[in-house]
Amino acid sequence: MTLEIKTFSIPDDQPDGAQADLAAFLRTVEVSRIDTAYAPGAWRVLVLYQDLRRKEESQQIEASIAAALGLWRDRTATTEDLSRDAVLPDDLLQEIARFAPTTGHELSIILGTRSSDFDARAPEIVQVVRTTLEELID
Repeated sequence: MTLEIKTFSIPDDQPDGAQADLAAFLRTVEVSRIDTAYAPGAWRVLVLYQDLRRKEESQQIEASIAAALGLWRDRTATTEDLSRDAVLPDDLLQEIARFAPTTGHELSIILGTRSSDFDARAPEIVQVVRTTLEELID
C-alpha cells in the first residue's frame, strides 16, 4: 500500500474555507494518520492517506489481469490436457495479477523458487499481462 502525504493550513482569521477544503479531501481518501501542529496564525494539518480512486483502479486492474490469466490457463489446460493447477496454480495466478509483471525477470522474482516449474510458460504469462494492461489503457 502506497501512502501519500498532503498538508493543509487552517488560518485563525478565516478557518471556514480551509476546514471545508480539508473535510472535502478527507471524504475522498482512506486516512492512515493525521498529525496537527499549531504555528503562529494557523493550524497545520498533515494527512497520510491512500487515494481511494487509485486503490479502486488497482483492484480493477488486478481483477482484469486475473481474469485474463484464468482464461489463458483454461485454454492452455484444455489444449495440453492438463489440470488448471498444473498450468498455473490459483495462488500464483493471484500473485501475478497483483504485481503485474511485464518482463520475464519481474515474473521470475514473483515465481521465486518455483520459477523452474513455469519457465516454459513465462513468455506467455508475461504476454497475457502486457496485453491486458494495453487493453486497459486504450
